[in-house]
Amino acid sequence: MERGGTIRGKGKHKKGATFAAALGVLTAFVLTGFAGAEKPVIIPIPNIEFTFNAGFSPLTLSKTKPTPIALNLSGQVKTADGTPPPALREFILDADRNSAINVRGIPVCRPTIETHPMEYCPDAIVGKGTMEVEVAFPEQTPILLKSALTIFNRGVKQGVTTLLFHVLLKNPVSAAVVTTVKIKKIQKGRFGTEAIFSLPVIAGGNGSVTSFNATLFRRFSYKGKRTSLLTLKCPDGKIRARSEAIFSDGTHTQNEVLRPCIPKG
Repeated sequence: MERGGTIRGKGKHKKGATFAAALGVLTAFVLTGFAGAEKPVIIPIPNIEFTFNAGFSPLTLSKTKPTPIALNLSGQVKTADGTPPPALREFILDADRNSAINVRGIPVCRPTIETHPMEYCPDAIVGKGTMEVEVAFPEQTPILLKSALTIFNRGVKQGVTTLLFHVLLKNPVSAAVVTTVKIKKIQKGRFGTEAIFSLPVIAGGNGSVTSFNATLFRRFSYKGKRTSLLTLKCPDGKIRARSEAIFSDGTHTQNEVLRPCIPKG
């Protein structure tokens, strides 16, 4: 993070066109790497190490015009003593005011997402990735399950954009894990967009997400114009974001990240 980046983090406790058409471009982004994603943010908490990383591509962005980008988000949760980590319940991400999300023109996935969304909503896909879940039933050896992650557009209602992160776990634990993401505009100084990820109870409370890696990217046409799911401007050579992760045992983390970008025009 020496390249103009600063991180402040702490941990504490408190109570209480189709996606397939764009896949080639997305793959190119993945292969060439994401801007500012080289060094993850490691947030130490007693017995828990939560690693979070975010990056975007391309790095060169217009100062004034929204530039289409691909966004990569990844994270890992592990414990110092090797015991199963507490379940991640909520993740809140405040994005730079120069960023924006737009799903108008992308088909909406309306059927019950827990069934087989790939069969009903292929045109509503806005991203893909992977997720690992550790399931630890009492008096049994923990099981690590890895599955594909698919992100769907659920539409816009009253100014709130909803995305669904869908994972289908298979044997020996068969279950759908659906994370709802609510995204809205905010006015908090440098931050202009808030995304709240709400994770479900997994395997009756015995499961916890241990890692995830997701890339969001979609180019499409709306009212005769080419547009993008995500856009970003770079007026001053830096992009800011801050996040908070909340776990089932009350542990939560907070951090702020500064990423470089190259302004043009």
